[in-house]
Amino acid sequence: MLAMKLTDILSISPHAVATHVGDETVILHLESGTYFGLDPVGARIWQLMGEGKALDAICEVLLNEYDVAREDLQRDTMDLVEDLLARDLITPPSPDRNNAGRIENLRR
Repeated sequence: MLAMKLTDILSISPHAVATHVGDETVILHLESGTYFGLDPVGARIWQLMGEGKALDAICEVLLNEYDVAREDLQRDTMDLVEDLLARDLITPPSPDRNNAGRIENLRR
């Protein structure tokens, strides 16, 4: 397993499709046919990953939206990311993509 960092940018796997069901998100892995459910916070993380945000930027958004301690949020986010990676629902960070994101942030 890769050592994940909060500065990593992850991508949604091309083998994953997601839909909202109530306040949850259900993800289907197209090759295995398995489903994975996300609660509202997990669904928000999924949405922000789909927008190309780095994990630290995702945590900043969530800190503004939820009453949670930074350390707890970062730990829970990393746990979810590791689970999604293990299920092939997201792809590992690409060094080129992570560097491009940092360069874009410096331009702002």
